[in-house]
Amino acid sequence: MPSEFDLIARHFVRPTPRTVLGPGDDAALLAPSPGAEIAVTTDALVSGIHFLPETDPERLGWKTLAVNLSDLAAMGATPRWALLACVLPDPDEDWLAAFSSGVFACARRYGVDVSGGDTTRGPLSLCVTALGEVPAATALRRDAARAGDELWVSGFLGRAALGLAHRRGEIRLPAEILDACLDRLEKPYPRVELGVALRENALAHAAIDVSDGLLADAGHLAEASRLDVEIDLTRLPEGFPQGFAAAPSLTERFQRGRLSGGDDYELLFSAAPERRDDIDALGARIKLPLSRIGRFVAGAGGVSLRDARGEALPVFYKGFDHFAENIQ
Repeated sequence: MPSEFDLIARHFVRPTPRTVLGPGDDAALLAPSPGAEIAVTTDALVSGIHFLPETDPERLGWKTLAVNLSDLAAMGATPRWALLACVLPDPDEDWLAAFSSGVFACARRYGVDVSGGDTTRGPLSLCVTALGEVPAATALRRDAARAGDELWVSGFLGRAALGLAHRRGEIRLPAEILDACLDRLEKPYPRVELGVALRENALAHAAIDVSDGLLADAGHLAEASRLDVEIDLTRLPEGFPQGFAAAPSLTERFQRGRLSGGDDYELLFSAAPERRDDIDALGARIKLPLSRIGRFVAGAGGVSLRDARGEALPVFYKGFDHFAENIQ
């Protein structure tokens, strides 16, 4: 059986051109750019909680890094470095080769050095610490929304939730949408380009990534900013292929997923109404749909759903919470 150090050398050591000292020593050495602040985030992915045990390991490798880069994107930070810690059962060389291939494919795509980490034996879990750079005092934060700001979201919501329900055998997705939903669940693309552009062009006041569900994460923005947010249900991006007619049961499941399913890793952000045209132009430039779905008003952290007439609708779903019994 290979040793811990053999596994690391074989599967997790690659060139690290943006790192002063990479894997192989007691700690990595990093050199931040002059005038930059460091944004740091960490996420643990546990088998059976964050991913199904049978998940394709290459896709799992991609997602393990991508979900952390999504947090950096929400801050408007440019990803630079990552540390990877793996708790593994008996090591499977084929599994590790595929998993590390996914990790490094994501790292190459977003210009990240995997600068160090650790491996140990135990129930399968994976943890990344990702670091990015942002010019001092310019990071996007959750607490900076302003009354009168509009709420925007990137891409489409709810596809990952449908993909998860399909994988669990709770529903059966038709071929027209199966790949799109599974891709969104298993290989999310963090919106790094969008986050950096929102920050560089001063288009957004506050931002968060949608990991726990639209209602939950909009609530985090509202609470941090000490405002209420009103979401117009009629403005949510549709998300199904044009012309696709879903069965009523699937339509209801999709509606729930759009509001509380999580795992979308889109960006939710607040912006002044006068920046609408600039945001629309940015979406066209980077070829990413950006939808205006609500507004912030005076309040104390509440979230409400509104119909086409602006009247409040009941909210039945809350989003994902690791320590709550009712998570959706």
